[in-house]
Amino acid sequence: MKEFVISEAQTEKAILVGLITQQQDERKTNEYLDELAFLAETAGAEVVKRFTQKLDQANSVTYLGKGKLQEIRTYIAEREEIPEEEIGMVIFDDELSAKQLRNIEAELKVKILDRTSLILDIFAMRAQTANAKTQVELAQYKYMLPRLQRLWTHLERQGGGSGSGKGGSVGLRGPGETQLEMDRRIILNRMSLLKQQLVEIDKQKSTQRKNRGRLIRVALVGYTNVGKSTLMNLLAKSEVFAENKLFATLDTTVRKVIIENLPFLLSDTVGFIRKLPTDLVDSFKSTLDEVREADLLVHVVDISHPDFEEQIKVVEKTLADLDSSNKPSIIVFNKIDAYTYVEKEADDLAPRTKENISLEELMKTWMAKLNDNCIFISAREKKNIDELKKLLYGKVKELHVQKYPYNDFLYQTYDEEEIQE
Repeated sequence: MKEFVISEAQTEKAILVGLITQQQDERKTNEYLDELAFLAETAGAEVVKRFTQKLDQANSVTYLGKGKLQEIRTYIAEREEIPEEEIGMVIFDDELSAKQLRNIEAELKVKILDRTSLILDIFAMRAQTANAKTQVELAQYKYMLPRLQRLWTHLERQGGGSGSGKGGSVGLRGPGETQLEMDRRIILNRMSLLKQQLVEIDKQKSTQRKNRGRLIRVALVGYTNVGKSTLMNLLAKSEVFAENKLFATLDTTVRKVIIENLPFLLSDTVGFIRKLPTDLVDSFKSTLDEVREADLLVHVVDISHPDFEEQIKVVEKTLADLDSSNKPSIIVFNKIDAYTYVEKEADDLAPRTKENISLEELMKTWMAKLNDNCIFISAREKKNIDELKKLLYGKVKELHVQKYPYNDFLYQTYDEEEIQE
């Protein structure tokens, strides 16, 4: 069986769809769709329209009501008259069942993606190492398995492209139409092989971690696209890939950092996101072990993002799922150069905004009280980095003395190549 082939991204026109429910109000739905649009852009699509509908809960058969589906279908049909305006896909903000996918596709007659398949597509595009590619492939197969019948008929009709049969790549960075004969047994066998490969990778990673010597391990964690890789480059003087797109980093990178006379290991990990597929978390176990085995977590937050409070909650929940929520931590509020402070009293209906807020003023806000170790920086502008280094030095030294009371770190030497991944 052929491996997944990552094809070059082509720009396809896309429609986004989300639900407003009792659990998810209109404001939150729009925020989720903003993030979905960023995901679509990262995958190589161009979002041209959004549709939302108020429902108590998603329709188990068609996700949306029949009237809203027809409205979307009418919009797609109108744009079919102009080739360059033709809609190539419709992306839903929740994971769709096989039945929902099949019925929606039959109605709209274009490629249908859900949030999970879009994230998997981006991961397939971003994966560089054998480790990441293996993990992504396993997650793709887990997603495919319950949707096999729908997937093969869909690919056969689409020819690997958009609803008109024209070329397209978003959502199809995986098995193509040449693999339509793949059946459940072959996929299960392939998944079994991939799992064995990941066990071996996990053993290798575990051995690497044991060989790193008596150094405190610090892991950068946070929502995707908050600036972890930029901060990594700044502290470790390395060249980790950093880009203003979601999931720019998939593979964990580990570097030795020395602040004053104190060496420690710093790792940059894959970013978290809302509704991150469980299968993806499971598949990336060996990568996320860097978080589980870290002595100190540096939680990086994009303070300029309008929804950063919920992003903090998403990261905290994911850390709890990884049994890592009780580790010593530092909260680093990044991107203060782009931050606008919104001040609102309980009885004040008109919030007051304040730009260019000073570090002294930031330390008086509620954010500074979230953690005993909290700091505000701009990695891009290199603001307050010296204070961050002092904070890291103090925490790492404290942890080192606790963990290795008889170990004199001042005279240790380590081979840089041994710890880089």
